[in-house]
Amino acid sequence: MRRNTREVALTELGAAWLPKVRKALRGIDSAVEDLIALSAQYRRIRLGYFIGTGADLVFQLVRQFEAAHPEITVEPKEFDFSDPTAGLADGSTEVAIIRPPVDLPEHRMFILHAESWVACLPRDHHLAQRTELKTVELLDEPVVVAPSTAGGWRDYWMAMDARDGKPPTIAAVAATYEEETTFVARGLGISFTTQSIARLYDRQGVVYVPITDRPPSYTALAWHPAGLSHEAAEMVRLVREEWSFGEGQATERPATYY
Repeated sequence: MRRNTREVALTELGAAWLPKVRKALRGIDSAVEDLIALSAQYRRIRLGYFIGTGADLVFQLVRQFEAAHPEITVEPKEFDFSDPTAGLADGSTEVAIIRPPVDLPEHRMFILHAESWVACLPRDHHLAQRTELKTVELLDEPVVVAPSTAGGWRDYWMAMDARDGKPPTIAAVAATYEEETTFVARGLGISFTTQSIARLYDRQGVVYVPITDRPPSYTALAWHPAGLSHEAAEMVRLVREEWSFGEGQATERPATYY
């Protein structure tokens, strides 16, 4: 560019280059338009799921949804104990199958399944031969816990509501059920878990004993009402209208509920 007090004008080099720049910009505009058109054709849902829920509920939901909406691709992604929100907290997923409670008060959920708590104990533990246990019998035991990034979910699975503010003795930190049961099998401590995990992770060195006085643990479909794409809203609608609920209807609750 050539500038003076009266005007700004192209130099000879600039004038010669301008048609090529305009052509290049038209090409970029065309490429962006093509990308937008292709994106509109590729419809997808980013579905998070918490480790341990994939064997049953996730694939049941995916199969049912894709049968009803073959034009939409569901992209499941598994998350471990370090993120019990299954990607909802950082927005990497739009909907997720979680085990509440999670620290997302603005998110909503439908409860899909309820089950009882069990204690995971070393096979040679002094309580391992019992047929059932009360929570108070386990509070003095060293416990295997989730990473601190799990927030309130970690507290929930340490049974903090039953401890009168007294912190547990932490035996080890685990991010997966494999790690958790390995620590328990080594005799480092116990853990609190559910019936379905007892079925999926039945391994040598551990036993599972029912805990009779804990409220049910839930598995739920969760989402942020303001953050749903049209495709993800269709999944929520399908669950609301067609899923089978023990209560007879889908009751929407905050994701902090337990």
